[in-house]
Amino acid sequence: MVNIRHILRLHNQKQTISEIVIQTGIARLTLRRHLKDFRESGLTFEEINELSDKDLNELFTIPEESALKERQEALFKLFPDMDRELRKKGVTQLLLWEEYKKSHPDGVGKSQFLWYFSKWKSRIMPTMRIDHKAGDRMYIDFTGQKLMVTDKETGKEKPVEVFVAVLGASQLTFVQAVRSQRKEDFVSACEDALHYFGGVPAAIVCDNLKSAVTKSCKYEPTINETFADFAEHYNTTILPARAYRPTDKAIVEVMVNVMYKRIHAMIREKKFYSLEELNNTISILLEEHNNRLRSGRNYSRRQQFNELEKNTLVALPMLRYEFKSQFHATVMKNGYISFGIDKHYYSVPYLYIGKKVKILFSRYNVEIFYNYERIALHKREHSPYKYTTDKEHLHHAHRSMSEMGPNRFLKQAGEIHPDVKLYISKILENRKYPEQAYRICIGVLSFSRKVGDERLIKACKRALDYKIYNYRTIKTILEKGLDGQDDEFEQLKMPEHNNIRGKDYYK
Repeated sequence: MVNIRHILRLHNQKQTISEIVIQTGIARLTLRRHLKDFRESGLTFEEINELSDKDLNELFTIPEESALKERQEALFKLFPDMDRELRKKGVTQLLLWEEYKKSHPDGVGKSQFLWYFSKWKSRIMPTMRIDHKAGDRMYIDFTGQKLMVTDKETGKEKPVEVFVAVLGASQLTFVQAVRSQRKEDFVSACEDALHYFGGVPAAIVCDNLKSAVTKSCKYEPTINETFADFAEHYNTTILPARAYRPTDKAIVEVMVNVMYKRIHAMIREKKFYSLEELNNTISILLEEHNNRLRSGRNYSRRQQFNELEKNTLVALPMLRYEFKSQFHATVMKNGYISFGIDKHYYSVPYLYIGKKVKILFSRYNVEIFYNYERIALHKREHSPYKYTTDKEHLHHAHRSMSEMGPNRFLKQAGEIHPDVKLYISKILENRKYPEQAYRICIGVLSFSRKVGDERLIKACKRALDYKIYNYRTIKTILEKGLDGQDDEFEQLKMPEHNNIRGKDYYK
């Protein structure tokens, strides 16, 4: 209204339109329309100058849409049904306009139709402005457009995913290229984002991709176990957006489009021969983006983060998240599960023999669960065909056997003779189950009491020559008195027989 009063004052001073345009900067078309409204009002400049801003606004403003023509009002009545049709697959606004023109040949044109529909939509579904609290949420998503990494040997280009994370309050952005959207790459990218920001927000808002959400639900979605475990490690919460509701994470949707201009477009002509090389280039462009002054403001995202949001994030834990894989197994009859990757065996409480359990494992630990309850925890061992045993897992009748251990048998055998110790070590090495080897060792060493150390030493020495390591061999040698024979075997003479050809036959 101040501009209109200024225009009319200059016009009353007999200044030309060109002079008024130069002084006010108002477009000629707008200026002519205001002067036309002034002439049609029939009022003098003094009378108009005495009007309030409200009265002046009513005099010089185009009537609102409440005064639309009859055909436009009829169009607004059609929009609710059209809006329901738009929810159907394949239906577009252009298709609805074409159908509208067939039934209303004198109706509005396409551009007016789309403009009026947009105005009607904004009235019934106004856009909500979200005030982002500092340190409250991190929004994450993948870009639809992928980047390429070229194989040096074949020259073949391989697409890689681009992960984007944005803090709500400062809009500080993190971007990283990853090999896929699988759990390993997704969780790793989320973790790198937290370490880039230097802290943890109260919640992470994500899409409904399988790596994050196992089962979508409007009210209570099921979070992927690995992602939930990651969130627990970093003491944050996962808030999946509603399915088909990108407005729930509009801030990262907008940032994805910005990244197309500031990263994708800037490297479109370049070739990268490794993921590391691509991410190095992305990090340079990302810093330019975060340090650039925001449109219409005198500060950057980085400055706003340092001043507003940096100190509100929760501190990072001392250790990074340890990614865990999982598989299922059945507890064997001996109370162990077979860990096929390392070909190692781990004990489980004997009460779970025959039960199907879930194994979560990392680089350092193996956890065993039954019905969501952890029943065993072992340090991961990589030695194949060996057994890791927790004595508490064994039945009381078996604990005494396990408590013996191989060292006990080796020590006892060594006190008798080195040959006996060597034979016992061979028994331990050649048995799949420790308990089975322990029983054989007990049996062999028991001959020390029955026949004496000397005969046992000779029997073990002869059995080592046979390279047969079991209880029965020692027993047979002792029963047949073979331990008393010389070590040198007499050469057996060839028996006399009429059918045997002599040495002269071959001359």
